[in-house]
Amino acid sequence: MTKKPPNTDDKGNTRAVDIGAPLTQSMENHLKAIFAVLEKNDRASTSAVAREIGVAPPSVTAMVRRLAELGLVTHERYQGVQLTAVGRRTALEIVRHHRLLELYLAEALGVPWDRVHDEAERLEHAISEDVEERIDAVLGNPTVDPHGSPIPARDGTLLRSTAWTLGDATEGAVLVVAEVDDGSPELLRYLAELGMFPGVRVEVLHIDPFNGPLRVRVDRREFVIGRAAAREVRVRTAEEGSN
Repeated sequence: MTKKPPNTDDKGNTRAVDIGAPLTQSMENHLKAIFAVLEKNDRASTSAVAREIGVAPPSVTAMVRRLAELGLVTHERYQGVQLTAVGRRTALEIVRHHRLLELYLAEALGVPWDRVHDEAERLEHAISEDVEERIDAVLGNPTVDPHGSPIPARDGTLLRSTAWTLGDATEGAVLVVAEVDDGSPELLRYLAELGMFPGVRVEVLHIDPFNGPLRVRVDRREFVIGRAAAREVRVRTAEEGSN
């Protein structure tokens, strides 16, 4: 199901912006990928967007040109791609669909957390606004998905996730897992084996020098986690996690 980019009126209600044609699934995927890259970086290069989607950079360049014609992105040479206000609102709506679907699949259907991402990718383009609202209501208006990623609100606002990761932690820190990256099923299965889910308390016992691994304690279990995997786990201090 293709969509027209949403906007809001002066009362905050969502309305469609007439761009002359609905968005295709590929357009939506590119907008979501640009949004994902910009969440971690100040700029989104076409190569970074291509890596996020898993396509060749030239195809991203062509799509960015089309999205710019529709007023959804801007692109300056050497400056990367940026979302316009309408483009960001559209991307947030797609992200909202995706993360609500992930949570519904996990909680209502029991789909493992390492599979919900790919399943939601298939469904997010077809879901109607009515079904989205029903899922939201059934789930109790949740604010995060199964991986701890914030779910955009209906009005397009998005709570920022913590900016630091377990890989940035200092020895002796007592932390709470806030969010884990959902892009790799293998990583999610590994973290599940360690019991490292959002909301879990983590104590950093020792950090090897020169970018070495971390020894941590999770639920009375001690284990070593590599720095690369640790950087995919976003954390808060224990005090923040209890709020």
